[in-house]
Amino acid sequence: MDKKTIERAKMVVCMEYIARQINNEDVFDGWLMGGVADGDIPYGDLDYGKIDEWYTSDKNFKDLMSCFLRRMAGAYRSGGLYCGGVVSDCKTMED
Repeated sequence: MDKKTIERAKMVVCMEYIARQINNEDVFDGWLMGGVADGDIPYGDLDYGKIDEWYTSDKNFKDLMSCFLRRMAGAYRSGGLYCGGVVSDCKTMED
C-alpha cells in the first residue's frame, strides 16, 4: 500500500470502530447501509492492512467519510455514543 492508501485504511478502521459505538440502532443501521458492511471488518480489529481496496478508492472513501459524519450528527441528536459502560452526554456539548 502507498502512503495515501495507508492513511485512508487507518481512517476506515477508526471510523468503523467509532460508528459501532453509536447508541441508537436506527442511526447505526445507516452506517451498515452506507458505511462499512457488517462483517467486512471484525469488531475491534484495528489492523488496517486487511481493508478491502474498495473502501480506499477516491470516490468510495469520500462517500464513506460523508456517511460517517452524517451518522455522528445523528448520534449526537439521538443517544450519543456508548463505550465501556459509559454513554456520552450530548447536552454538555450544547452549553
